[in-house]
Amino acid sequence: MRAPKLVQLMKANSSNMSAELVKKIRKSNRCSDLLRRVPESEQKQYALEIYRDLTEWLTNETDSILEKPYVALGIHRAGQAVPQFKTFWAVAIARDHFWDYVQQECLHEEPVEFWGGVRLLRLLDSFFDQVFYCVLLGYERAGKNESMALSFLARRRSA
Repeated sequence: MRAPKLVQLMKANSSNMSAELVKKIRKSNRCSDLLRRVPESEQKQYALEIYRDLTEWLTNETDSILEKPYVALGIHRAGQAVPQFKTFWAVAIARDHFWDYVQQECLHEEPVEFWGGVRLLRLLDSFFDQVFYCVLLGYERAGKNESMALSFLARRRSA
């Protein structure tokens, strides 16, 4: 299967895919802090966005389109006091859910050309690796901002 065919399928099924993703995340004990600290409407929004971003990324194969939204997500989750590993696990669930979708809905419909299939698999891994990186970068930036703010407050109090 080539990326354009997958993009078409994802666009047609993104709302169902994201709804199922939210259900899987909500069932995971490893995402408990995320579930307590992130409103359900926000969880649904990000589930839709990750698949929207994946379809855009598969179309353009440009990593730079991922940096801004996923660094911002890391900063936002850090501000919500969601531990990094909980957010990381939610993204891992999104990746696994997508793999399940590809296997169930796409690969059985037509034979996969071997090298085209290998290239697609590498692309999908690359997308989620970039998301992981950017989210963790956001957490790091949030921590630096927090450290700088605490340092500033400490200096003001001692002055």
